[in-house]
This record gives sequence, C-alpha cells and structure tokens, in this order.
Amino acid sequence: MQAITPFDWVRLFLGEDPPLFYLEIVFRILVIWIWTMALLRWIGGRSISQLSVVEFLLVIALGAAVGDAMFYPEVPLAHAMLVIAVLVVLDKAVDYAIRRYRLAKRIIEGQPVAILRNGVILCDGLSARQLGSLELMEMLRLKGVENLASLRVVYLEPSGKLSMFPAENPQPGLSIMPPREEVKGDVPDRGATACCEHCGMVADPHAPCPNCGGDSWVRATPAPKWRQ
Repeated sequence: MQAITPFDWVRLFLGEDPPLFYLEIVFRILVIWIWTMALLRWIGGRSISQLSVVEFLLVIALGAAVGDAMFYPEVPLAHAMLVIAVLVVLDKAVDYAIRRYRLAKRIIEGQPVAILRNGVILCDGLSARQLGSLELMEMLRLKGVENLASLRVVYLEPSGKLSMFPAENPQPGLSIMPPREEVKGDVPDRGATACCEHCGMVADPHAPCPNCGGDSWVRATPAPKWRQ
C-alpha cells in the first residue's frame, strides 16, 4: 500500500485520477439523476412533512445508492440503477399493501396514539412515542393552545403530527403559556382547584398526582375555547 503524504495538495483537491475522469463524473451524475427523477415521478412526489416512515427510509436508501455511483469509478452505473429501481418498486409494493390491507398499514405505519384526554396528558401515550410532556406543550403552543383544558382529546399520528379536538365547555386547567415559573408555588388551599404542573390532572394538591406521580402543583386557570 502506498504511503500517504499528509497535506499533499494535489491529492487533496484533485486526486490521482486522470483529468478525463471529471467528465465521466458529470456523465454519471446526469445518468443517475435522470433515472432517479423518472422513477420518483412514477411513485409520486410529496413534501418532506408528508413523508411516511417507509418513504423516509426510501429517501435515505436512495441517497446512498445515488451518491456512490456518481463519483466512485469502481461502481458500475448498471448496479446503481438496479438498486434504485428495486427500491422504488419495493416502495410501490409497500404503498399498495398499506392502501389495500388494514393489517399491513397497522404493522408498517403504526396507529394514532392518544396523548391527551379531557385536559390531562396521558403518560402511557407519551411513553409509547418517547415524547416528553414539555415537548408536547411546545407542540400545542405552536398550534395556538393556551391551556390543556381547552382540548378534549389529542392524538399523535404515525406521521408525527397532532390531531386535536377542542373541548365543548372547557373547565379550568393547566396553563402552558410561558414563562411558567411565574405560577410555580401558587398552590391553592385544600379543596380549591389545583392541577399537576406536569400532566394537568386536577386533584388534591397535598398528595402525589394520581396520573403521573408528580408532586408539583399550580393553580388551575380558566381555559379559553380553542378554535382550529
């Protein structure tokens, strides 16, 4: 094996391939780009926010297959084109199975998970999706929610988006508007309305939260009606 000379500027920038190889790289890029675009047109385009888990994996796999063939001289174009074609056909087959069979959709994409009900965060739902309560509150604020009690139920879809349904007659609940430090320690007397700072459960503030086990309580505040 030939020893490598550190900071060999010719090797570092130009490599050791003949100059005509640069033209071959341009040709490889054109072939792979045209082939990939033609196949992607066949499966249909979506924005990144609409990609399913299977399609996201397809993008990653295509990136590896496309990139190697563009500048590695030992990778034949036919190999890369075959890999890309098989990946696209596999994606079409999976997409058909998801649309045709409910079981396939459940196994491949998963199901919506309830993460909030009647103004209370469901700890099991968050754990199933490895989501924290503070992350959920941030996502809700971005949707214009001020108080957890404004919502009747919230589902986390397989795509990562939230499906939210407003409460008809919101009761006092946990305000998620920052800065939340202003309401810390504002615990009402026994018998008054208090809610868990972590999940929004309205309960006795002098005992651990029966929903999440937390022991930090704040005064429940009136919840405005949330509109989509």
